[in-house]
Amino acid sequence: MKGKSGILSNVLTIGFITISANLATAQGFAGLGTSADGFALPQPGHTFSFPDDYGTHPDFRIEWWYVTANLIGPDGTPYGVQWTLFRSALTPRQTDGWDSPQLWMGHAAITTPDHQFVTERLARGGIGQAGVTASPFAAWIDDWHLSGGMDAPEMAASGPDFAYNLHLQATGPLVLQGDHGYSVKSSENRSSYYYSQPFYTISGKLTLPSGDVPVTGSAWLDREWSSQPLSADQTGWDWFALNFDDGAKLMAYRLRNKNGSTFGTATWISEDGTTTLLHGPDFTATPLESHAVAGHHVPVHWRLQVPRFGVDVTIAAINPDAWMPTSVPYWEGPVTIEGSHAGHGYLEMTGHD
Repeated sequence: MKGKSGILSNVLTIGFITISANLATAQGFAGLGTSADGFALPQPGHTFSFPDDYGTHPDFRIEWWYVTANLIGPDGTPYGVQWTLFRSALTPRQTDGWDSPQLWMGHAAITTPDHQFVTERLARGGIGQAGVTASPFAAWIDDWHLSGGMDAPEMAASGPDFAYNLHLQATGPLVLQGDHGYSVKSSENRSSYYYSQPFYTISGKLTLPSGDVPVTGSAWLDREWSSQPLSADQTGWDWFALNFDDGAKLMAYRLRNKNGSTFGTATWISEDGTTTLLHGPDFTATPLESHAVAGHHVPVHWRLQVPRFGVDVTIAAINPDAWMPTSVPYWEGPVTIEGSHAGHGYLEMTGHD
C-alpha cells in the first residue's frame, strides 16, 4: 500500500483475507447474508436526517459510498468511471485507534471501449487512513477522495496506469429508494437503508496511458447501509442505474436465488425527482447474451421492460470485459440503452458462474 509500513500492510492483509473469504461464498458477499448479532437492523419508517446520513453508521455492519459516471471525450468516445468506498465492521464495538473494528476498502476504475483499468485500496479504521465526515461531507481512503460537500464534490483516484480528477454538480434532489429509503432485498424482509443522488453532472480529466482526456457527462451516487441485507440462499445480484434521454431515470435490481427464482424491486425517477416504487411483477430484466470473462459467463446484453411507463429497451455493455479483479471480483461497467427509450447507464453483476 502506497506510503504505508509493512506492519500496516500485514495487518490489513490478515483482516481482508477474512473478509474476502466471506465475500467469496454464496452467503452474500462480506457476510451480507450471515448473522448480524449485536448490529442494528434497518426498520420501516426510518426518517433520514441530513447531513448526518451523509456520514457513517457504525451501529450497522456494512455500508458504502458508490459513484458511477458515464462520460464522453472530445472525439465522442464513451468512458465509464467508478469510485467506491466500503466500510465493514468486524464487531459492533465502537473504539478508535488500532483497536477499531472498522475496515475500509476502495475500488476505482475507468472503462473504455477497449480496456478496463482497475485498482483497489485497503485501510484500517481508527487511524485516519480512511473515513467519512458528514459535514462538510468528505470520504477518503489514502489520497483518494470524494469531498467538498454533497452538492458539488470533487472526486479523485489513481492506480498504476490511470487516474482521474472530476467535479460533480447536483442538478436535482436526493432520491429515497424503496419505501421511503427502506429497501427490501428478500422475501424474508432482509433490507437496507438506501438513497441516491442520480442528478449529478460531471466534468474533468481522465489520465490514461495514451494521455489526458477531458470529459463531461453524468454521474450517480448510491448510499446504502445495513447489517445483513441478503438471504443465505441468494447467490448474487444484477443492478441497473439507467438515465434516459428524456430526463427520467430507473434504478432496478434483481437478486438471484439458488432455486433459480429472483427477487427484485425498482424505482422510477421522474425528471423532477418524483419516485414510483416498482415491485418484481412491475418490471422484467431478461438476459439476452452472455460473455465469457475471467472464467465466468456474465450477461452483458439485456432486455428490460417496465410496461407502466412504456419502457421496452435493450441494454448493452460498452465493454463486455469490464471485470473488476479485486479482492471480491465482480462485473461493473457502462451500458447503452436503445428501444422505446434511449440513454446510458451502469450495470453491476455479482455471483455469475
